[in-house]
Amino acid sequence: MKKYLQRIGRSLMLPVAVLPAAAILMGIGYWIDPSGWGSHSAVAAFLIKAGSSIIDNIPMLFALGIALGMAKEKDGSAALSGLVAYLVVTTLLSTNTVALLQGVDPKNVDPAFAKIGNAFIGILSGIVASVMFNRFSHVKLPDALAFFSGKRLVPIMTAVSMLVISGVLFFVWPVIFTGLVSFGKGISTLGAVGAGLYGFFNRLLIPTGLHHALNSVFWFNVAGIDDIGKFWSGQGVKGTTGMYQAGFFPIMMFGLPAAALAMYHTAKDSKKKQVASLMLAAGFASFFTGVTEPIEFAFMFVAPLLFVVHAALTGLSLAIAAAFHWTAGFGFSAGLVDFVLSSRLPLANHPYMLLVQGLVFAVIYYFLFRFLIVKFNLMTPGREDDSEDDAVAEAAATKVEDNKFAVMAARIYEGLGGDANVTSVDNCITRLRIEVKDMNVVDQKKIKSTGVPGINVVGPQSIQVIVGTNVQFVADEVVKIRNKK
Repeated sequence: MKKYLQRIGRSLMLPVAVLPAAAILMGIGYWIDPSGWGSHSAVAAFLIKAGSSIIDNIPMLFALGIALGMAKEKDGSAALSGLVAYLVVTTLLSTNTVALLQGVDPKNVDPAFAKIGNAFIGILSGIVASVMFNRFSHVKLPDALAFFSGKRLVPIMTAVSMLVISGVLFFVWPVIFTGLVSFGKGISTLGAVGAGLYGFFNRLLIPTGLHHALNSVFWFNVAGIDDIGKFWSGQGVKGTTGMYQAGFFPIMMFGLPAAALAMYHTAKDSKKKQVASLMLAAGFASFFTGVTEPIEFAFMFVAPLLFVVHAALTGLSLAIAAAFHWTAGFGFSAGLVDFVLSSRLPLANHPYMLLVQGLVFAVIYYFLFRFLIVKFNLMTPGREDDSEDDAVAEAAATKVEDNKFAVMAARIYEGLGGDANVTSVDNCITRLRIEVKDMNVVDQKKIKSTGVPGINVVGPQSIQVIVGTNVQFVADEVVKIRNKK
C-alpha cells in the first residue's frame, strides 16, 4: 500500500506542477478587482479566467495525470481513459442527470451531487483508468471485434467500470455528504473547540473532496452561520464572525510555505534544484493567494503522516484564533490578497495578531516537518528511491554510445529471464523498474556485463537496473522487444 500511494504521489507531480502559476494569475486578478472578480476590469477578468481554467479543472487534471503515471506504459490511451472515466461519473451524477433519473426538479436534488466533480473523483478516475490499461491494453479480441482490441479496448472497459462505480456513488455519496453536514452542525456549538475540529477535518477530508460538506455548514447559510457572507457584509458579531476563516491565514501564508522549505532542505542534493522550482512557486502561491493544493498534494500520498500532522496543526490554528477572537476573512482563500482586503473591514478584530501567530506556526511547521521527514525517512519530493545513485548512473551512462542501446536492452532483457519471467517494465529518471515472476531466474552477472553501474533488488518480484539518464532509450528498446514477441 505504501508503494502504491507513493506511485500516486509521483503521478500527481505532473498536474500539480502547473497549479502555482494558475493560482498566482487568479490572485493578481482578484487583487486588481476584489469585488467584481473581473466585471470591473478587463485585465482582472483575463487573469482570473486564465487561472481558473486550470484551478477549476484540478480534478480532471488529476484524472489524466494519475492514469498516465500509474499505467505500466506511458501511453496516451491511458490518459484518454482517465478523462473518459472522469466524464462518465461527473456526467451521470451531475445535478441535472440525477434529476432525470429521480424524476424530480433539479432544485430538489440532493446538494451532494453538486460537489461530485472534486479531487477525489479525479484521483479515483485516474486509478480506475490505469487499472484498465494495465489489464486490457494487450488483450486480443476475436477477429470480428479485432478493431476494439488492445489499447482501443481500454477506454471502453474504463467507461463500463465507471458506470458501476457511478451506481454505487449514487447511493453512497449523499449519505456520507449528509452525515458530514450533520457532524458540522453538531460541532458548530462548541465555540473555539468546534472551530478547531472543523479546521482539522477540513484538511483531513481534502483528498476525498468531502471537505465541501463541512465548508457549506460553516462558511455558507446551510446552518445559519454564513461566516463568509456575514463577515464581508458587516452583519455579524465582531470577534466571533470570521472565526471559521481566520485560523487558515497562519497556515496558508506561513505554515505551508515553511513546510515547503523543510521539504526542500531535506531533499537529496541531486534533486534540490528540481524540488526548489516546485516548492518556491507553490510556497509563493500559498502565501499570496491561499491556494494550497500544489504543496498539499506534493506530500499527501507519499507521506500521509505529514498530512495528518498538517491537519492537526490547522485545527490548532483555528482554535487559537477563535479563542482569542482574532478575525479576518476571505472571499477567494486565506492568502495575502484576502488578508489585506479583509483587515480593513468593520468585523476584522486584531487581524495583525494572525501574522504573529503565523510566524510562530512557520517555525513549528518547518522544524516539525524536517524532524519527521528525516526521522521516519519519509519520501517527500526529492527523497524518492529513484534519485539514489544518480551521480554514479550518469557517469556510467556517458560510456554508452547511441548505437548500443538496442544491444544493451536485449542483453538486459535476456538476463532478466525474457518474456517467460518479466511481467512488467517501467522506468524512472535513471532506472529500469522491472517486475518478475521468479527472482532466481534473473542472471545479474549478464545484466552487469552491459556496463550498468548497479542493480537493486527491492522485493521478491521487483528489481531495478540502474542505467543512467539515457534510461528512456534503453526502456524504449525493451518495450520494442516485448512487443515483437
